[in-house]
Amino acid sequence: MQTSSDQRLTRIERVLSYIHCHLDDALSVENLAAQSCWSRWQFQRVFTAATGFTVAQYIRQLRLSRAAEMLISTPQRQLDIALSCGFETEISFSRSFRQMFGCAPGTYRQRGKRSGMLASINLQDAPRLPPAMHKPMLSIRVENRPAFETVGISAPVSGLFADSPDFATSVPALWGELLGRARAAQLDSSSLALLGVLDLTHAEANQGRFPYWACLESGVSGIADGFRVLQVPAQEYAVIPYHGPLEGLQNVLEWFIRHWLPESGYRGVNGFDLEIYDQRFRAGQVESYMEYWVPIKPR
Repeated sequence: MQTSSDQRLTRIERVLSYIHCHLDDALSVENLAAQSCWSRWQFQRVFTAATGFTVAQYIRQLRLSRAAEMLISTPQRQLDIALSCGFETEISFSRSFRQMFGCAPGTYRQRGKRSGMLASINLQDAPRLPPAMHKPMLSIRVENRPAFETVGISAPVSGLFADSPDFATSVPALWGELLGRARAAQLDSSSLALLGVLDLTHAEANQGRFPYWACLESGVSGIADGFRVLQVPAQEYAVIPYHGPLEGLQNVLEWFIRHWLPESGYRGVNGFDLEIYDQRFRAGQVESYMEYWVPIKPR
């Protein structure tokens, strides 16, 4: 039996699909509220609670993200892109673009790298989102991260899709070893940004077995013996925000791989997946937050 929460989310998912399919049309709050069968006031409250955006913010960021993609992947004039994405003038487009991306549209085009783009997919035929994705439900973004260097320790592990996965036991043990070495080196682990790196470049050939790295995101000078340096190449990523205990992350990643990617216009590539744990991460707690970065390329 569907709970009232399930019903609310089903309605929001229906509206999100409608927005995705009609992004070129005039989208008013009144029209979208009618799609949800709520009053305008009820709809705006539920939409913001479920997605983390106001209705206007979500539509504007989707349109600006579409414009950013067009700047990179097409030769269209900036004015034509602005008009096709719902902006009445090039000036209003440039002002909104700067607010979202921190640079002018022309600068973004010159860089030629996707960054800060909110991804949009049609959820009409996709199954229900996992509970951990409900808030914010659709904040998956596309980012380009330059090559970087980090330090840590690694061990081969068998991932979730291997014949005999040991990920659930091997990875926590590796993190325990890393934090123990950090304490021995008199580093305050509570102030460090931690980074998990999954080197999946040869995972298929090795039947799902690959090196997992437990790292300090920023290199630490004078690090204790036994730490190694890892070079991660520049990659384009889909960034998945995750709220809640890590036990639920697998369900979110399976939903992402099976349903988000096929609808997104991107494809996954075998590269270096990233798990980013900053000061918002609280192991085992509902309010905990981390990000999972998946290498992608446009289809």
